[in-house]
Amino acid sequence: WPVKVETSAMGNAVYGVRSSVAKLNRVAVRAPLIGDSGQGILDQYEAAHWQTPDLALLASQHAAFVDTLRSLGSEVVEFAAVEGQPDGVFVYDPVFIGPSGSIKLTCAKAARRGEAAQLIADLESAGVPTIGELVGEATADAGDMFWLDESTVAIGRSYRTNEAAVDQLRGILASDGVGVEVFDVPHDLGPEYCLHLMSVISPISESLAVVYEKLAPVSMLRSLSRRGIEWVNVDDEEYITLGTNILAVAPGVVVMGERNKRTADALRDKGVEVHTFASSESDKGEGGPTCMTRPISRG
Repeated sequence: WPVKVETSAMGNAVYGVRSSVAKLNRVAVRAPLIGDSGQGILDQYEAAHWQTPDLALLASQHAAFVDTLRSLGSEVVEFAAVEGQPDGVFVYDPVFIGPSGSIKLTCAKAARRGEAAQLIADLESAGVPTIGELVGEATADAGDMFWLDESTVAIGRSYRTNEAAVDQLRGILASDGVGVEVFDVPHDLGPEYCLHLMSVISPISESLAVVYEKLAPVSMLRSLSRRGIEWVNVDDEEYITLGTNILAVAPGVVVMGERNKRTADALRDKGVEVHTFASSESDKGEGGPTCMTRPISRG
């Protein structure tokens, strides 16, 4: 693990990530956009392709989610909601953080184009340096990225993450000694529908993941098998309710939406400690607990 001299108020490393499952020491979240809860705010959510959320319930569910993270030992850095950015609550996507700091991404979705600059500024205020950014025609969402192991990042080539971004990310990550494995994300419902690589997988521990096999790239499943990583298959019904969107807060300790009871039971059968939260409103934006967190320090 990278050695960080600077520590936060809780004694955690200020930044540094090489895993999707190591202990979540420090994590950023952004409050959902509520404003005056009037029609203008709801119009912004509609323009960002949300099903109409109950804004008061969205705020209370998000607050309960943050409380759950804190109860499990994570230091949570809370950023304010930003006018005009209803998807800003999904802080995983605009920035990817590695061992040495943040990489500023460029989202392909027009409604999200301003999020990266705001998140980078907020992360810098929290002590996280920026080590690179995408330029030119490159577009990427971090929802297409997760750690296969401490020296390898999986990147999904998708409608959101293009070849130019893969090439640039490969170079930026190489400066930290991190390699890349690329997997092609299927067409499924097309470019207007958000299908990320992490729509079909969430790592649970070094040896376990959850996967929606029907849309999983075969090359990714083979890569998991080579590493000795087994997986729990999510069924069709719970895939729709984001059963594959699960946040590991430590190896084998997870937070997930309370509606996905069969997936939760299957994980418990594997010895996983499962914590759930009410997610009905964030689900309406096609984002779960992984989407609502930007890990800053793990390990």
